[in-house]
Amino acid sequence: MSDQIVNRVANSALQVIDLEELYQEGTRTQLSITAFLDEGVVLREQSFRERLQAHDWTAYKDHFVAVHCPDDILVPQWATLLVVTHLQPLAKSVVVGTATDLEQQLFAEQLALTDFTPYQDGLVMIKGCSNKPVPEQALGLLAAKLTPIVKKLSYGEACSSVPLYKKP
Repeated sequence: MSDQIVNRVANSALQVIDLEELYQEGTRTQLSITAFLDEGVVLREQSFRERLQAHDWTAYKDHFVAVHCPDDILVPQWATLLVVTHLQPLAKSVVVGTATDLEQQLFAEQLALTDFTPYQDGLVMIKGCSNKPVPEQALGLLAAKLTPIVKKLSYGEACSSVPLYKKP
């Protein structure tokens, strides 16, 4: 009997996809539209535009920005779009919505750029543990892209995984 330890996972055909590797590094900022409203709740076009003009937009240079309007504040759609036009030249990315919506969009963009052909007919595992925020939606998008092409799909870690799909 050999005393040599063999890493059977490393020697297997299992391909592990770690969504954490698609995480885009950079500062995330959620900007509430209420900062530009009168008393934080009323939109008066002239004062709204004046506040936007006076705002220091350079503070968002190279940020990933979520422009958010709370559900209890009613503003016309053009108001949010106007904020976006001020951010767009400086920010890395701008999303209308919450910080969660921003993360979902960033992962969706990365997944759209990913080449999945190396996983064709493969044994694939979506890594379960992550130190970075990986939205559940990104996991769903990844599973949807992999299911039609892989032989077998699972989720978790090599020592403890959950089977998700097996090609018939």
